[in-house]
Amino acid sequence: MGSSDEKVVAVIMVGGPTKGTRFRPLSLNIPKPLFPLAGQPMVHHPISACKRIPNLGQIFLIGFYEEREFALYVSSISNELKVPVRYLREDKPHGSAGGLYNFRDLIMEDSPSHIFLLNCDVCCSFPLPEMLEAHRKYGGMGTLLVIKVSAESANQFGELVADPVTNELLHYTEKPETFVSDRINCGVYIFTPDIFNAIEGVSTQWKDRADLRRLSSFESLHSATRNAPTHFVRLDQDILSPLAGKKQLYTHETLDFWEQIKTPGMSLKCSGLYLSQFRFTTPHLLVSGDGTKSASIIGDVYVHPSAKIHPSAKIGPNVSISANARIGAGVRLISCIILDNVEIKDNAVVIHAIVGWKSSIGRWSRVQASGNYNSKLGITILGEAVTVEDEVVVINSVVLPHKTLNVSVQEEIIL
Repeated sequence: MGSSDEKVVAVIMVGGPTKGTRFRPLSLNIPKPLFPLAGQPMVHHPISACKRIPNLGQIFLIGFYEEREFALYVSSISNELKVPVRYLREDKPHGSAGGLYNFRDLIMEDSPSHIFLLNCDVCCSFPLPEMLEAHRKYGGMGTLLVIKVSAESANQFGELVADPVTNELLHYTEKPETFVSDRINCGVYIFTPDIFNAIEGVSTQWKDRADLRRLSSFESLHSATRNAPTHFVRLDQDILSPLAGKKQLYTHETLDFWEQIKTPGMSLKCSGLYLSQFRFTTPHLLVSGDGTKSASIIGDVYVHPSAKIHPSAKIGPNVSISANARIGAGVRLISCIILDNVEIKDNAVVIHAIVGWKSSIGRWSRVQASGNYNSKLGITILGEAVTVEDEVVVINSVVLPHKTLNVSVQEEIIL
């Protein structure tokens, strides 16, 4: 283990408003990193995991959302966890490695010995203390969290080959056209400060190459930013691939769950994964009930303390109910996220759905879907302030904000 005076910092990349377009209509109201999964903002889960890192000094969020969009959350989470959390706004996207380099002076302010780098839209158990211990044992510049996936799905991610004995990263390729490996990059890393020299080295190479020969059309696309070390540098293609096989990078494999949160469908799946994890990490966040004095609860369910639920309702599994929601008599909720100020009236049913802020579902109505998290219409989504009138059925559909449905719909996008 490292000495007790060693400081560790964590950096979480949160992206920006030009990203997350696949997350609409939910990201129309709130930055994607603040969308609630299992009752907590998406970014809260990696932040909470960082709290378990020994000698954690500070957490930085890097993105290009307006600072005001994160100010309230950053203030409250800093007070709650008793760890300084700071939002650093990029003037433009610099890439995961470029964004890290852009704020290197602030990140290195307290001379940390190690830097964790996490992507906000990753859902996993974040075994960060274990990664730190493994990384110190390897003695390299960086360690990647990796997971084994099916051979069919591997090419959607960064595939890698590691030495089965030493765990050294031998080969890395991003979204290859042909199969390379069933081990993929999870988007969770730990580095020594030498990572900044590696990023600067890439930048210098590009500058020298540009000086020596005429830029190709692809390079011209980035030429405005490629004349300084703070330009767009991708961690995967520009850093991991060139350094693989040079005894600098190592892997730490997780046998736990892992998903990428790119779409509303995946957010519903990941909310369920986090609810399941709560049973082992923070069981006080889950509710229980047997239908006598409170609603019947099945499986893992989160309910905000301000929500009102009729005792005859039946809730779960995989249900998250946010602030000031009102759930009527005889309501059945399965695998859904109910956002703030939603009203679900008597005997309505919601299955495999996300119900947007201030929406209302009428008596005896059904809002449901097939539950195919990877399909565009695999879950039903109601945007903000959508009204579903009494006895209306909404199946496998997406409804944009401020719409009223008085007839049933199936497999439609209501604009």
